[in-house]
Amino acid sequence: MSATTRWEAAPADAGLLSPVRAGTEVEEAVGDRAWLQAMLDAEAALARAQATLGTLPADAARAITTAARADRFDLRALALAARETANPVVGLVAALTEQVDADSPQAAQYVHRGSTSQDILDTGAMLVASRALRVIRADLAKVTQALGSLALEHRDTPMAGRTLALQAVPTTFGLKAAGWRRQILLADEHLARLLAGGLPVSLGGAAGTLAGYLEYARLEGVGAPDGPDGYPQRLAAAFAKETGLARPVLPWHSLRAPVAELGAALALTTGALGKVAVDVLSMARTEVGEVAEPGPPGRGASSAMPHKRNPVLSTLIRSAALQVPLLAAGLAQCLMSEDERSAGAWHAEWSMLRECLRLTGGAARCAAELAEGLRVRPERMRANLALTGSQVVSERISAVLTPRLGKAEARAVLADAAETSRREGGTLTRALEADPRLSGVMSPQEIARLADPAEYTGAAAALVDQAVTS
Repeated sequence: MSATTRWEAAPADAGLLSPVRAGTEVEEAVGDRAWLQAMLDAEAALARAQATLGTLPADAARAITTAARADRFDLRALALAARETANPVVGLVAALTEQVDADSPQAAQYVHRGSTSQDILDTGAMLVASRALRVIRADLAKVTQALGSLALEHRDTPMAGRTLALQAVPTTFGLKAAGWRRQILLADEHLARLLAGGLPVSLGGAAGTLAGYLEYARLEGVGAPDGPDGYPQRLAAAFAKETGLARPVLPWHSLRAPVAELGAALALTTGALGKVAVDVLSMARTEVGEVAEPGPPGRGASSAMPHKRNPVLSTLIRSAALQVPLLAAGLAQCLMSEDERSAGAWHAEWSMLRECLRLTGGAARCAAELAEGLRVRPERMRANLALTGSQVVSERISAVLTPRLGKAEARAVLADAAETSRREGGTLTRALEADPRLSGVMSPQEIARLADPAEYTGAAAALVDQAVTS
């Protein structure tokens, strides 16, 4: 096969510039063919719902369901046809009608009966999101399981806590891992709530009144349009049951909260994963060396520097976490949809939503591999704690000295000792031992005990137990 032939056969978006999601399960779950199948699933589910209520023959619903298979349609032709109608559903309905007519001519007239493009595309979007969120949550479960194990294993492993990029006071790696885990769990709870009832079918007809659906119901002599048990309510309930999605209180053609909320949850998820990534990137620096990414030989190779093994997984996760909030903000802007259906704002959502889903899915997949294989180096953590010559525990020594010397004097002693150790290259312990102001106030043995960073991790262990086992 020539290079030209290979290029022509490649999909339009193979993920070349988005390696975080290339080849992942979520990529397939939100690709063009998956989106096509979701819209076909919406058409078939609507037909079955209408058949359940007697406004469409059961044989016709079965014929529509049989024809609604993505492999029977020319995806590229549908995409090109969408340029003439500003959405892909018009061409899809025509193509689906042809397929149904070929199988069952008498059923073709019932395709898309009373419906409108936005009902089908929005319901398809929610089906795509539902399927993608299940993939994402499966990977998040792996992440939280691995982080929980790391937190318990290293609940007492001391390391430098850093604030504003500098060593502050000691903490434990277990507490850091527990914090990562907790934030991801919170994000996952948001995704779970969406799956439990926040992804609704779209059912409104041409302008959100369900007029077309009602007119066909009237022609068939089915039900009254009003009341809590009227045809609109029963159709929405049947459609929701057929799709496995939620039943909306109102048609939401220009009430775009479901999409904006989904975007916000995905932004929160990638942000939580991104926190893990930026911490790992910082801790994996050559000068720090406290953790290292897993990976087979060759991963992270530099094109110019043979010695390098770059932190690929964290880099990819961070790339997604930087993009999704921007895309989610775009989805939030589409809340300002004019009238009963928008010209442009609705259309702008599609690519942004798809990209949010696949970037989040790619980040979750990378994070699962990262968390399950992260190499922790306690010896480097201890070595880094020793870099300041015990200055990292000055807070502790100051607290002990304050009732003995007074707050101002205790602070002055510690400040002077810290400056002496920095200037002369010694330890804080040595500087304190040489300070005449501490003669008879604090013994060398007590200074040595208080200056051990491993003994000043506060409630870290208890916090780990509380976070991981509760």
